[in-house]
Amino acid sequence: MTRERLYLYDTTLRDGQQTQGVQFSVAEKRQIAQALDAMGVDYIEGGWPGANPTDSDFFESRPQTRAAFTAFGMTKRAGRSAENDDVLAAVLNAGTPAVCLVGKAHDFHVTTALGITLEENLESIGASIAHCVASGREALFDAEHFFDGYKANPAYALDCLRAAAEAGARWIVLCDTNGGTLPAEVGRITGEVIAAGVPGDRLGIHCHDDTGNAVAASLAAVDAGARQIQGTLNGLGERCGNANLTTLIPTLLLKDPYRSRYDIGVGEGALRGLTKASRLLDDILNRVPLRSAPYVGASAFAHKAGLHASAILKDPSTYEHIDPAAVGNERVIPMSNQAGQSNLRARLAAAGIEVGPKDPALARILDAVKTREDQGYSYDGAQASFELLARRELGILPRFFEVKRYRVTVERRKNKYDRMITLSEAVVVVKIGGEKMLSVSESMDETGSDRGPVNALSKALAKDLGPYQACIDDLRLVDFKVRITQGGTEAVTRVIIDSEDSAGRRWSTVGVSPNIVDASFEALLDAITWKLVRDGAAAS
Repeated sequence: MTRERLYLYDTTLRDGQQTQGVQFSVAEKRQIAQALDAMGVDYIEGGWPGANPTDSDFFESRPQTRAAFTAFGMTKRAGRSAENDDVLAAVLNAGTPAVCLVGKAHDFHVTTALGITLEENLESIGASIAHCVASGREALFDAEHFFDGYKANPAYALDCLRAAAEAGARWIVLCDTNGGTLPAEVGRITGEVIAAGVPGDRLGIHCHDDTGNAVAASLAAVDAGARQIQGTLNGLGERCGNANLTTLIPTLLLKDPYRSRYDIGVGEGALRGLTKASRLLDDILNRVPLRSAPYVGASAFAHKAGLHASAILKDPSTYEHIDPAAVGNERVIPMSNQAGQSNLRARLAAAGIEVGPKDPALARILDAVKTREDQGYSYDGAQASFELLARRELGILPRFFEVKRYRVTVERRKNKYDRMITLSEAVVVVKIGGEKMLSVSESMDETGSDRGPVNALSKALAKDLGPYQACIDDLRLVDFKVRITQGGTEAVTRVIIDSEDSAGRRWSTVGVSPNIVDASFEALLDAITWKLVRDGAAAS
């Protein structure tokens, strides 16, 4: 059976950039565009040329892609010809093979927001699309507020679609701009649009996630006959975000009826890189990845309950809807005070540690986990520290170096411009193979700003570890979380640090102490030690 083609349209670089707190540089846009192209999307919307200097510069230096690069803009303004509208000209001057123009499809917005007649709006849509087609571009029409407009005045909303279609638009995109239309309504209205004469193979869907239903609504539109899906990587977008392509892509590729019926341009290799692409975007944005994200989240295949872990050991399909490796993710068997020996053995096996079912060390490790969690530790979210704890109990943790002492000072003083600044400094002394090594670091960054005592301590600890230095040069701290586990004068601080390296590995470590610096140092030590173990470094 020949499968129907579905087309993926990514708007991360335009609609995604409208996320509060998000602003991409030209270099970041290029990096994201290349990642999207490697994933196999069909269209990459790069932004709005002329709307801001970054978007204009990006289109001048955009990378070569297999995907059709698309410039976004709006239909011409009333009272001007399409040929003499400077805003429309800036979009066409970007030189992209495809152009997407947004226009009103809700009569209320036409008369209230634009302040023009309904007929003038239809003329603007038709003339703008026709001008793009005459310029040799593939034209797309984003029917803004379509679903709200259809519910208020279906005849006029359909007239807007017909104006674009008759002018030669390749795609007519139904936009749930306010994100309030539920999936059943999206499916019903999409079907009615097709029945009214707009073919499904020219119809797209653009959903926002204001009710948490953007992915479901997009799938409902596909079920009804739409053949283009618009969305963003990690669901970025204005307000609550857009339909999340990171969720939609594996659903379309791995789940029936979509897997059997449709073909999309994403291959198995690109699918296996999905988790990496998702985390690349979070890294660019300096955001902590959402652990609970479907398919790509760190907890997407985490099995904490002992009953679950026991079944997973026998057959992973008992509690997993897909193989984590299919999307480049991995299975996690967390350790916590709820854990049993099934969790423990599964977690040890994942770390490459084989222990027999009756090994007395299993009970010792479980007791150690439960005792330390009672003291404030949490191994549920710090798997690397758990592995080191287990290796100590089993007597297979190499001794790489010994910390003899460390000191952190925080000083408030005037700089040469007579301004008060804060400066943190750390001194760390380690012993490696009988030789003591001293490292000193300040927390000052390249802008002259203080990054705090933990930053200074991290830099000092990783500054000179002799024979191990090459192993840790690519280690990078990506997140730092602090929680007070007890109140009052006996407060205990728990620090969890997320680290990663150039191989794309990401791991978490934990430290606990009444002193936040001590807790941080413990977590930092574990982060380095785990990397040395995993890289196969020899003991000193």
